[in-house]
Amino acid sequence: MVAPGLATAASLVAARAAMVIGATTLDLDAAAEAAIVALGGKPNFKLEEGYHHTVCASVNDDVVHGIPSDRRLGAGDIVSIDSGAIIDGWNGDAAFSYVIPDATRPELVAERQKLSDVTEQSLWHGIARLHTARHLNEVGEAIEDYVESQGTYGILTDYVGHGIGRSMHEAPPVFNYRVRQKGPDVKPGLVVAIEPMVVLGSIDTYTRDDDWTVATSDGKAAAHWEHSIAVHKDGIWVLTAEDGGAAGLAQFGIVPVPIP
Repeated sequence: MVAPGLATAASLVAARAAMVIGATTLDLDAAAEAAIVALGGKPNFKLEEGYHHTVCASVNDDVVHGIPSDRRLGAGDIVSIDSGAIIDGWNGDAAFSYVIPDATRPELVAERQKLSDVTEQSLWHGIARLHTARHLNEVGEAIEDYVESQGTYGILTDYVGHGIGRSMHEAPPVFNYRVRQKGPDVKPGLVVAIEPMVVLGSIDTYTRDDDWTVATSDGKAAAHWEHSIAVHKDGIWVLTAEDGGAAGLAQFGIVPVPIP
């Protein structure tokens, strides 16, 4: 799963490079697809019934599953890009959020940037817990603890992470919050996509008329970060990070180990 993970990572780098004021979310989609194809992959989102794009592009109060369109990005927008690649029947899945600078609205930008930063760091706290966890649902505890420590934010409960392998979405579910059950054992061979979705207001959402885009009911901004992570006999490896997660995990004293 290393190859599709790296292709997924490359697609997000390409989408980020194309994310400028005036660009459309279709422009980001095209850049992501070109990066995946260049590495010998195909966009696995297109294998989802009824979906015809490489990425999901969710802007401002859209949380996840936003369909790329001719919508042009503006200053101050917070944009979440979710992408995935398939190579030789194996899948990768990852996401990031980015706030487009706006010198005229520094308070808005700061609020949205902190939202993105909190979401990203909650992801790394979840990944770090995976490294030491006996049971998978410890990941959600770590994510919730971190988010709660940073202020009044909401963690979506209707949408969670998942196992990943031959299919993009597999068992088991990966919760971003505490649940009573312990979940499956964390042991070599487990590969999961951890993906916290955090909002500035209420966690209530609705699906827009396109039957895909999930938006916050109160119109407040959302952020989404995701990585696919493999557990193997020698440690963990973040498949959708070019460095295997070394930079993100350094703060926890964890060194990811390449898969033998």
